[in-house]
Amino acid sequence: MASGGLADRAADTPAIAVWAKACQTLKRELGEATFGSWLGHAALRERSEREVCLVAATGVARDWIRRHAWRRIGELWAENDPQGRALDLKSKMEFEALAPAETAPPPAANAPPAPVLTVLENLAPSAAAPARPARPSGLQERFAFDNFVPGPANEFAFAVAKRVGAWADGHFNPVVFHGPYGFGKTHLLNALGWEAMRTAPEKKVVYLTAEKFTQTFVKAVQDRQTAAFKDELRDADLLLIDDVHFVAGKASTQEELFHTLISLVQDGRRVVMTADRPPHELSDLEPRLRSHLQAGLVCGIEPADRDLRMGILERKLTVLARQGGFTPAARPEVLQFLADRFTDSVRELEGALNTLVARVGTEVAHLTLDEAQAILRPHLAAPERRVTVDQIQKVVAEHYGLKQADLLSERRARAVARPRQTAMWIAKQITTRSLPDIGRRFGGRDHTTVLHAVRRIESLKAEDPNLARDLDVLLRKLRG
Repeated sequence: MASGGLADRAADTPAIAVWAKACQTLKRELGEATFGSWLGHAALRERSEREVCLVAATGVARDWIRRHAWRRIGELWAENDPQGRALDLKSKMEFEALAPAETAPPPAANAPPAPVLTVLENLAPSAAAPARPARPSGLQERFAFDNFVPGPANEFAFAVAKRVGAWADGHFNPVVFHGPYGFGKTHLLNALGWEAMRTAPEKKVVYLTAEKFTQTFVKAVQDRQTAAFKDELRDADLLLIDDVHFVAGKASTQEELFHTLISLVQDGRRVVMTADRPPHELSDLEPRLRSHLQAGLVCGIEPADRDLRMGILERKLTVLARQGGFTPAARPEVLQFLADRFTDSVRELEGALNTLVARVGTEVAHLTLDEAQAILRPHLAAPERRVTVDQIQKVVAEHYGLKQADLLSERRARAVARPRQTAMWIAKQITTRSLPDIGRRFGGRDHTTVLHAVRRIESLKAEDPNLARDLDVLLRKLRG
């Protein structure tokens, strides 16, 4: 089908012509960027004369297509296919599980060796290019697409990273991933680096943190090796720079990075960077550099929502269990506690799970909520002391458009009762107050009322996504 995500044979078939016509309409209706991210990497496969399958690159892409475009694709297919063939949708993994993989051609005898990544250390004084290390340096092997957990907060950035790693046509240049510390920017950058090397081993990929870029540039200046430094970077087919905000305020480093960026983009080579903020907020960056970063594709990664945090915990527990030789299981209330308590960073979330597994080992499946809270109490103490019940009441009341006095009143209308229960649940989660103490601070209520509220919210949040989002927002506000 033809290349470019429409098919994968050399000669067109009627099915390919139908799909090509449908794609023209979809590009207009969805827009080039959206089409490229979700459908541009899909492949049309013919199972038989009467059956055709659209194969999405990933399960995430398949789910997006099913939710947002499948009905329209079905309409276009029916309108344009005179043979009335059935069109199915599967991910690449699902399709390959149904059919034997095609035999890959043997590698050419003179195929070039796989490239390696360099951190540009120990620049040789000679004009010859420095030898590359036998093993890639800089990239972290633990970061791959296979162990990245996608969700609504990061699915667009994930799709873009997959396209860049596959050297897909129609790319934006440069690409900038931005978001809070600890929510997957470095993971995506490393994953697309590994994927780019695997997909096109003849191409040169260079990965550097902005700090390493700065250190190596300064060393090159001191050793009078700036020419070798520039040649090494500007010879890259794909340049990856992590934490570009680090160069803010460093005039000479920014100047060099700017000219490197311009040189690579003008030559049609690819550049991907990460930052803790979108480019327009990097006020300490040199305006020309900031402008060129804004001119590419800027992909925000939002803080993970509760469902995504639960998915990350389950994936992490599976990895730890495989390494430790135990069953990847934990009590639901323990995982829910971690997901609700550690919301500021995926690294902190994974670190809390690491702590529990390190303490109890193979017995993690039997760990109770009280035991988990006791083990993690040193990590929880500071926020618990900082947030008061009074602050919780004020924040919850403001969120729901109420007065703080409403939460303390005897009013039982649902518009007041549910926010009151929510505030009680939060007070139990993030303060050290006892149930009777919390009850007294809510208009002198009994501790059984607080216990009922906590259990009610605990039950509802698993069923009501709107409530789960409210809790997530409120916890973030209270924890700063």
